Amino acid sequence: MRLADATWTDVRDADVDVAFVPVGSTEQHGPHAPLGTDTLDAVAVAEAGATAYEPAAAGGDTAASGDVAVAPPIPVGVAEEHRAFDGTMWVSPDVFRAYVREAAESLPAHGIDRIVFVNGHGGNVEALAEVARRFSRDDAHDGYAVAFTWFEAVGGHADDMGHAGPLETALLRATNPGLVREDRVAAAAEGSADRWGEWVSGVNLAHDSDEFTDNGVVGDPTAGDAARGDELLALASGALVDLASAVVERETR
Repeated sequence: MRLADATWTDVRDADVDVAFVPVGSTEQHGPHAPLGTDTLDAVAVAEAGATAYEPAAAGGDTAASGDVAVAPPIPVGVAEEHRAFDGTMWVSPDVFRAYVREAAESLPAHGIDRIVFVNGHGGNVEALAEVARRFSRDDAHDGYAVAFTWFEAVGGHADDMGHAGPLETALLRATNPGLVREDRVAAAAEGSADRWGEWVSGVNLAHDSDEFTDNGVVGDPTAGDAARGDELLALASGALVDLASAVVERETR
C-alpha cells in the first residue's frame, strides 16, 4: 500500500505490519544518470519488497499477517560532497536526522510502529543508523526502526558499488530505463574514477567528489545492463523482505 495513494480510511482499515520509508538524495550521478537516481532506486527496492512481502505473509511462514505501507520518499539527503556539480541539493546531517525522525514518528500515532528506512545514498548511512537508534529508544511511542541500504544487500555485486557506476546504472536500466542517457554512457565510463576517494593510511583525504572524479562517476556504468539490474532488484528486495519479517517478529521494549 502506497501511503500517498491511499485515503485515510484505507489506512485506518488496513492491517499494516511494517512501513518502508524510502530515503534518497538529489545529487549528481554523472552525465548519464538523473539527479534523482538514489531516490528512484530506493523507491524501486521498497515497492518490490512490499510486493514480495505479502505472499510470504499470506503463506504463514512468518509472524507477519498484514501489509506493508510504503511511505513517500525523502528526496534530499546528506550530499554536500557533491556540491561542485550543478543541481545537487543537500541538508546538514542535523537537519536530515531531525526531519527523518520526526516524519517517522508520525506513523506510530496510527498504529504503524515498525519501520524500515530503505536507503539509496551512501552519504545517508551514518545519519540513518542514528535515526533508527533514537527512534527505537524513544519512550514517547512504542516504535522500532532499522536502516537498510539496498546496495549493501546484493551479495558479491556490492564490491562493484561506486557512484553512477555499474550497480546504480543497472538498477535504473531495469526500473527506469527512459531516464538513462544511453548516448552518454560511454563518455561517462571514459571519464570515470576507479575508486571513491583518495586514501592514505585508511583515511580518505578527499572531502568532495570533484577532487577525484571530473565527471562525477566512479566505476564503469557500461558494466551495468538491465539484466544485472533485475538481479540486483531481486536480491535487494528479497533481503528487505527477510529484514522486514525479522523486524515484525522482534520483541522490543
